[in-house]
Amino acid sequence: MLDAKPSMDKLRWILSQLRDPETGCPWDIKQDFASIVPHTIEEAYEVAQAIADQDYSELEKELGDLLFQVVFYSQLGQEEKRFDFDSVVAAICEKLIRRHPHVFGGSNLTTDADIKANWENEKAKERQAKNNDAPISILADIPQALPALSRANKIQKRCAHVGFDWDNINQCFEKVEEEVSEVKAELAGNSQHLAEELGDLLFAVVNVCRHAKYDPEALLRDANEKFAKRFNHVESQVAESGKAFEKHGLDELEQLWQVAKRETKAHR
Repeated sequence: MLDAKPSMDKLRWILSQLRDPETGCPWDIKQDFASIVPHTIEEAYEVAQAIADQDYSELEKELGDLLFQVVFYSQLGQEEKRFDFDSVVAAICEKLIRRHPHVFGGSNLTTDADIKANWENEKAKERQAKNNDAPISILADIPQALPALSRANKIQKRCAHVGFDWDNINQCFEKVEEEVSEVKAELAGNSQHLAEELGDLLFAVVNVCRHAKYDPEALLRDANEKFAKRFNHVESQVAESGKAFEKHGLDELEQLWQVAKRETKAHR
């Protein structure tokens, strides 16, 4: 098998050898579903980073690492007689065909809105089937482990699908302004509910991002990167000055920051 061409069968065989109780790798043998979750999350983020960097050579490698995670879970499922790789593939094939009736069936879904609505309706049916047709929240199965901005966006999208949403982005801005006022009020008072109001403000800003058709998680990630680049530029200017960072006054650092902004904008 080691001499065989790269294939899913070869990858599955490698993992079965790593998990062999007698001759396998001690680290791989002791893993279970829960223990490899952090590695799966890390690999997903590394895929996202490679795409953000447009490093497609690295992306090829990271996708392999992510694929290995899927095969690892499938191996665990097979060992516990719960599922295997073939059943995992069968499940996703069935789901994709069912959720795309305009491609694989006779439905006439022509607009993005129609396609999106059908997708959400199919997901709602799946959630209902999981619950044996008993009443179930439309927010069911949104993972708690999602990054907070992504989860807020997902919650809002689910609510919007059933009509619980602002009519336009201007109303979203009005809500943001309302939340800003409430934060200011808490700052002026005893701040008993400041943390709660700050959370409400963040949630309201996510609504603005969603109505503007942007992913808030991606926007904040980009903003983080932009800030880091500009701050690195400030650090370089401070180093050239020969004076310690903490010896620079805030006004002086602000001037360096403005230089950094101009420089980074020029290199976009």
